[in-house]
Amino acid sequence: MTRIDRRALFASGAAAALLAATGASLADTPKAGGTLRLAVPRDDSLEKVARGAVFDTLTEIAPDGTLRGELATAWQTDAQAGTWTFDLRKDVRFHDGAALHPEDVMAVLEGFGRVEPLSADRLRLELPQSNPGLPFLLADTRFVVTRGGQGVSPLNSANGSGCYSVDRAEDGRHFLGRRVAGHYKDGQAGWLDAIEIITIPDARVRAEALRDGYVDVAALPARDDLRAVRNVRFHPSLSEMALAVATQVGMPRQIGQRDALDDGRIAERWWMA
Repeated sequence: MTRIDRRALFASGAAAALLAATGASLADTPKAGGTLRLAVPRDDSLEKVARGAVFDTLTEIAPDGTLRGELATAWQTDAQAGTWTFDLRKDVRFHDGAALHPEDVMAVLEGFGRVEPLSADRLRLELPQSNPGLPFLLADTRFVVTRGGQGVSPLNSANGSGCYSVDRAEDGRHFLGRRVAGHYKDGQAGWLDAIEIITIPDARVRAEALRDGYVDVAALPARDDLRAVRNVRFHPSLSEMALAVATQVGMPRQIGQRDALDDGRIAERWWMA
C-alpha cells in the first residue's frame, strides 16, 4: 500500500476532499492554541468544568456514552463483580511534578471497599457487595484523583494530573487554568492554551457578554437577547439553547449529553478555530 504524505495531502487541498468523503470537515479538526472564555451561572458549573480541566479520574465516559480509561488503562472483575483490579498509566505526573503512585488512587477506592496495591501500577479492590457498574461510577468528577488524596479544595491550590494547572481561582467566581506542557494526552485532548471561567449570575448579562465579545461561550443565556445575533451557534438548538457559542470556537461533532458543558470536559475537548 502506498503511504500517504500527510503534509502534501493538506498542502494540496486533497485533505478537504478526503475529509468530505468520510463525513468530516476541516472545521472539525482540533487546533492547538488560544484561550476559551466561558460564562456560567452561579451554580456548580464553574467547579465542574474546573475539575474536568485540572483533575483526572480512573475512567471517562466519552460523548457517545462509551466507557474508556483515563488514569486506568484496563480493569477486570470476577464473575460476581465484587473484586476488581485496575491497571494504572505509567506516564502520569501531577502538576507539582510528582509521579502517579498506587497510593494516590487508593485514596479514592478506599471509599468503596478494601483496596491493596499488587504492584507499582496495579491495584485490587474488594467490595462489600457486587457492583457491575463501578467503572462507570468512577468516571464521576466526585472521584477525581489527587496527590495523596489531598482533596480538591481550595481550588487555587489544587494539585491534579489533568491537562490544565491552576493559574488563578476564586471559589465560585473565577477560574483560569493553563495547559500543562508534556501532558500524557498531548495530541488527543487539551487543545487550548488556557481556559477561563467567569461566573455571571444574570442570564441576560451572560448573553450580553457573548454578544459583545467578552466571552466565547455562554451557558444558559437569555435566549431572546441572542436570537438575532449573527456569528453565534446554539446547542442543542435555538429553542433550547443550553449553550450559545461564538463561531470562532471549535465544537466537537458530538457533545456529552449528561451535562450542557460537555459533561464538564469542555476544557479538554473544545478548541479555538
